[in-house]
Amino acid sequence: MSQTPPSLPALEVLPRDLSAYREGNIGIDYVHRFESGKPGPHVLINALTHGNEICGMVAVTELLDKGVRPLIGTLTLSFAHVEAYNAFDAAKPFANRQMVHNLNRVWSDELLGGTEDSPELRRARALRPVVAAADHILDIHSTSQDVVPFWVYPAYERNARVALAIGMPAVHLVMPNGLGSGTPLIQHGLHAGPDAPGAALVVECGQHFKQDAANVASEVTLRFLSHFGLVEREILAPAATPRRFELLQTLLVQTAEFRFVRPVLGFETFAKGELIATDGAVEIISPCDDCTVFMPTREPVVGAEAVYLTRPL
Repeated sequence: MSQTPPSLPALEVLPRDLSAYREGNIGIDYVHRFESGKPGPHVLINALTHGNEICGMVAVTELLDKGVRPLIGTLTLSFAHVEAYNAFDAAKPFANRQMVHNLNRVWSDELLGGTEDSPELRRARALRPVVAAADHILDIHSTSQDVVPFWVYPAYERNARVALAIGMPAVHLVMPNGLGSGTPLIQHGLHAGPDAPGAALVVECGQHFKQDAANVASEVTLRFLSHFGLVEREILAPAATPRRFELLQTLLVQTAEFRFVRPVLGFETFAKGELIATDGAVEIISPCDDCTVFMPTREPVVGAEAVYLTRPL
């Protein structure tokens, strides 16, 4: 039985021409670096890891357009996947997430040092020294469904401390054992382990095309930079009590028959033993009480992520 295709969202924020930002200043397209001349951390703000997650584009172009420069340390601003971004089609706004590979799953030394080729692998190899040079990384993302913003980060105190200090978003998805479906940018090289030079976090700002997501991206970016002293920005006390979730399983779509047993957008909960989805003959069962789903697939694609199963902490 075929599923009814999900309806398209309102497109409140649309892509803009980024060609004016192509020529950076370190020899890598769409990467701009600004040094204060004073001691301090090197902070990377990265946008457009996925081509249709345009809130990060808004945040980074705002910094460039306003001529923001670091008070201390070094600021690097990057647009990661402009090739996918430029493929945007308003009639198919979810189609340009990637060209071949998921750019946020290819950051292992094995893939980057291998012989396989794709637009994403070429771009990741070009950006490799940019990521490696940063002490602290903010990778700006958004979600296909209209859910509350949230952090995603490996379960190191250095990451939790920064996310809590910034104060928003209030929801934290903590990865004790990595993502489970590849190596994300924030776990490349030294950032993967206990000896990382600093914090590396993903912020999921809300639904891709909502103005609210762009607003969250801009505010979190300024707070991130302020936390490390690169800009001046008042950080208000958190408006909501933090909620933390631990990633238990990342499930991939195995067959074209993948189905959730009921409509899900994200943050729905299931009791231990409750059926969450079926994937052909395989039943996906909740491993615990209060199992909370994050980022359920909008349209199942074999080989892509189906859903992230978590538990509240």
